[in-house]
Amino acid sequence: MSERFYLVLDDRGLLTVAGDDRATFLQGLISNDVLKVSAGRAIYASLLTAQGRFLHDFFIAALGDTAGGESFVLDAEGARLEDLRKRLMLYRLRSKVTLAPLADHVVVVAFGPGTQAALDLPEEAGSAAPFAGGVAYVDPRLSGLGARLIIPGERLEAVAAAGFKPGERAAYDRLRLSLGAPDGSRDMPVEKALLLENNFDELNGVDWKKGCYVGQEVTARMKYRALVRKRLLPVRIEGAVPAPGTAVTLDGEEVGEMRSGSDGWGLAFLRLEAVETAEREGKPLSAGGAALTPLKPAWWNAA
Repeated sequence: MSERFYLVLDDRGLLTVAGDDRATFLQGLISNDVLKVSAGRAIYASLLTAQGRFLHDFFIAALGDTAGGESFVLDAEGARLEDLRKRLMLYRLRSKVTLAPLADHVVVVAFGPGTQAALDLPEEAGSAAPFAGGVAYVDPRLSGLGARLIIPGERLEAVAAAGFKPGERAAYDRLRLSLGAPDGSRDMPVEKALLLENNFDELNGVDWKKGCYVGQEVTARMKYRALVRKRLLPVRIEGAVPAPGTAVTLDGEEVGEMRSGSDGWGLAFLRLEAVETAEREGKPLSAGGAALTPLKPAWWNAA
């Protein structure tokens, strides 16, 4: 792929977090360090249950508001945006903070060779800069995922003017799947999934120095006691893409399950021991009649 493309993600929603206490409010709740967020940097983070289970993931960028100050804007799942707002509101108490949807902006992904340069962004994941009345930033998970833009809906012409053509969701999904990046609750069961089994450490979604947050104890224990035995991994699929939840087997034994998939690529939640056995013995995994070949992406650092 030599061309650059853009795509409006109409399944995403935006939530502003404003007020004097916005940073301290979020800092005690989310898995990443919100103090890193600035006009030049965005982050990826998650909100967990007290037991360390996944509730929501989102990107956080700084956005100037109409009053001349700044707010944080959370790029999250659109269908679950109100649930995220309500869960955050439970912790507001006396904090000087407001949470409100941002309805007149859209989330755009831009991808393809030279994406960062075309948007005047550094190559580093998370690098951000103002763009078209909003903000553009390199995907904080992996720079290979391109850039994300939060801009007024009427400013899409600025993306085209930067050298991007309208793209297809299938092309972006193939990119995401091949790099092993989860897409919220499509790939991580709510109130069940654990961050480190779903690549949040490798994808820059956890800060280990920031201090306490909701669910931090369980997450830290998994890391420092090396308790990760299963992991969400990209798989190449030969045959029809299995439906999410389809059991994955090796020699007839269940070793995981499928998550999202598209056009020969997918994500599967797999026992690492089975992945190593399949690789050593040259055997494919099976799911719903399809053959799956697990891949170890560039961020892989597990034993």
